[in-house]
Amino acid sequence: MSDHKYSDKDLHRMLGVYVEQIDSKVQLVLEVVVDMQRKIANLPTRDEFNELKTEVRIFKHALTAANKDVQHHERRITKLEARRA
Repeated sequence: MSDHKYSDKDLHRMLGVYVEQIDSKVQLVLEVVVDMQRKIANLPTRDEFNELKTEVRIFKHALTAANKDVQHHERRITKLEARRA
């Protein structure tokens, strides 16, 4: 008497079902990985990011200097207007 509960044909069919399930799961993972790679490819590189940080720093410095100039001009205008009155 055979110890096998299933025939070879049944085992082959069940194995085929499992392989199909695993294959579909692997395909889903592959799709996610490809999508992530596309998204990562669109991110700035470290050099681009560092360049942007430098540009922001320069802009911030220029804005601070311009703000100080405006404050200085406002004080001068206020003094001139006070002298005219």
